[in-house]
Amino acid sequence: MAARQSSADKPSPDKKPSPKRPARKRGPARLPAATVEEIFRRFEARDPEPKGELEHTDPYTLLVAVVLSAQATDVGVNKATRKLFAEASTPEEMVALGEDRVREHIKTIGLFRNKAKNVIALSEKLIAEHGGAVPPSRAALELLPGVGRKTANVVMNTAFGEPTIAVDTHLFRVGNRTRLAPGKTPLAVELGLEKTVPARYRRHAHHWLILHGRYVCKARKPDCFRCLIADLCPFEPKTIAV
Repeated sequence: MAARQSSADKPSPDKKPSPKRPARKRGPARLPAATVEEIFRRFEARDPEPKGELEHTDPYTLLVAVVLSAQATDVGVNKATRKLFAEASTPEEMVALGEDRVREHIKTIGLFRNKAKNVIALSEKLIAEHGGAVPPSRAALELLPGVGRKTANVVMNTAFGEPTIAVDTHLFRVGNRTRLAPGKTPLAVELGLEKTVPARYRRHAHHWLILHGRYVCKARKPDCFRCLIADLCPFEPKTIAV
């Protein structure tokens, strides 16, 4: 005798199957080499010597500015460091100035208490272990208080001319949207760009991409209509001018 079908097992005559969502369009896993070459050719043609926007006079003031820039805008950091660096622009002067005075100078910047502590601690470490000089080594930089891989990469690139790529939130977004270096973590994007970006463009690559993300390929709504590489970028939907 066949098992009786329960009402729970019977299909409801009024219930229609829910429509399947259309598959989301994805760009290519990675851009072709010829496209990557053209992207950076255009960036170079428009801005052959891109510069970061943090104000500094030497490797030490650059290092301090980058440490202060975490979760803060470059504009806000520059406003604070103009007065700070007028009083202390070397590790020795910074240690003599003291944590309280550093904190007072940078109190308009996010996480200023911890940053003031790190600025004094890294200055002391530079004096004790490097003769007051900023070491031209990413590994040595990462041992300084408050210095992570991104900060070390910025200093290595800007102060010492190394072709390192510092991945901030802007560059992470651009790397994924353009498919230049798709990745789930900043390190994955960094390593992807190191493989993808042609050697001749690598020194300036992170400046071009960071500035592009900051002013054109913005987080909420990219300005595709004024993008230098819009025709090469697989990101959809493209925005139009209003």
